Amino acid sequence: MPIVKNSELPDDLVRKLREANRNLVIASLRAQDLQDQAEASVQRQTEFLSMLAHELRNPLAPIAMASEMLEKITSSHPQLPHSQQIITRQVSHMKRLLEDLLDASRISSGKITLQKAPLLLADMVHDAVELSEHSLTKRHQQLVIDLPLRPVVLNGDAVRLSQVFSNLLLNASKYSPPHKSIVLSARHLANGTVAISVKDEGVGIAADMQPLIFDLFTQVPRTLDRSDGGLGIGLSMVRTLVEMHDGAVQVRSQGLNCGSEFTVVLPVPTAVLALGAGPALPRQAARSCRILIVEDNVDANQTLNFCLAHEGHSVASAYNGPDGLAMAQKGGYDIVVTDIGLPGMNGYELLRQVQLLGLVPAPYCIAMTGYDQPGFQAHADEVGFDSYLVKPVSMETLQDVISKAFPAETPA
Repeated sequence: MPIVKNSELPDDLVRKLREANRNLVIASLRAQDLQDQAEASVQRQTEFLSMLAHELRNPLAPIAMASEMLEKITSSHPQLPHSQQIITRQVSHMKRLLEDLLDASRISSGKITLQKAPLLLADMVHDAVELSEHSLTKRHQQLVIDLPLRPVVLNGDAVRLSQVFSNLLLNASKYSPPHKSIVLSARHLANGTVAISVKDEGVGIAADMQPLIFDLFTQVPRTLDRSDGGLGIGLSMVRTLVEMHDGAVQVRSQGLNCGSEFTVVLPVPTAVLALGAGPALPRQAARSCRILIVEDNVDANQTLNFCLAHEGHSVASAYNGPDGLAMAQKGGYDIVVTDIGLPGMNGYELLRQVQLLGLVPAPYCIAMTGYDQPGFQAHADEVGFDSYLVKPVSMETLQDVISKAFPAETPA
């Protein structure tokens, strides 16, 4: 067999090898540059969404509290209850859109964490139904619930799983005509799992859309009115949260106008810790406290002042950090409620300065802010805040915090 000699000289081979190495280095540098650009873009997006959330929460807070106060004085005018309910519904809708937007950011950056614990399937379904009840009632839709007779215990994050099924129920309601039925059912599977389905009689999903339905920002075609428009985030969150619970979700539809069925399969642990299923304890009442509010948003400050005074507390207000410190220095306050982003002195520095005053007893300090990132809360814990609340905060939540710190005296 004849031997074929390589006609290329060693110098030519070395030159080509060097050229290939140079191209490889250039490609590697370009890839690293693209990765750096992508990471910077994600970081800018996260920072923008965080700031957007903060700026949107600030106006939502006084609106939500004002609505709560309107509910307590509805006898003033026959139209007041109706107006108050409109405000409450729209604030809830805005808050939901905001949380969905932030959850999309958390999903893309992998920052969602779960607080798992044993929970009853029936309790989780009850919470999900409560979150979606308004939409069902408004459309006069009937919800049929079919759960196993024996209690089903899951190991999961109660809040996040309720979010999963409230999203599925809201979607079923949104895409179903009025007066139709929606069925939420659950059944045990042979492999130690439980399948929970939400089935509707709505517009259905075209075959070409079904593989994409769980992708972020994907929505089925809608009418132009978008009366209950969302962001195309809910189903993406459903898939992510279910997979974080070691489960799976799938959709089935025969096509347009044939309804749809979403099925979530979750593992059922063979052994779980005992559930604390005792009766709910009545809410602890709070004693009357002297409270200092430090909040630069005038509407938020005045509304919070009015709400706390209505609950029987003695309330004073400051609108910036230095004025808040000067008022705290006089002493006598049981509680200081402060925003984090304040003019003149931020909430962290305000707390440090209050601590340096050496007040006895030291006031109970509550951060009430639009920043919900873990870093802000961790910093608040480090500097010594006793409680950290993210706007909008309901009076019920705030009163619960106050009552735990300053319970009402019980008669001997």
